[in-house]
Amino acid sequence: MSNTTTNPDRFASVWDALSDTAEEAANLKVRAELMRKIAALVQDKGWTQAMAAEHCGISQPRINDLLRGRIGRFSLDALVNIAAALGQQVHVELEAA
Repeated sequence: MSNTTTNPDRFASVWDALSDTAEEAANLKVRAELMRKIAALVQDKGWTQAMAAEHCGISQPRINDLLRGRIGRFSLDALVNIAAALGQQVHVELEAA
């Protein structure tokens, strides 16, 4: 499999394809993971969007954006705050790229 240095039409991940920099790709990847985990919590609880919004401390249209994966509408800070509102602790782990 080719990497991005030998074949510019190939990317290591979808985040690399969508981003101009490695930093931006890393940020998108972390936000997407948080969004998936928050959406899974909402689904596991069986909450309606209105109920989820109340528990998360955000509006129903905002929870709709989250559940639909509209990643560009959420900063990493906002997602950490939503996770905390749900009683979750966000753990950060670093590994060599």
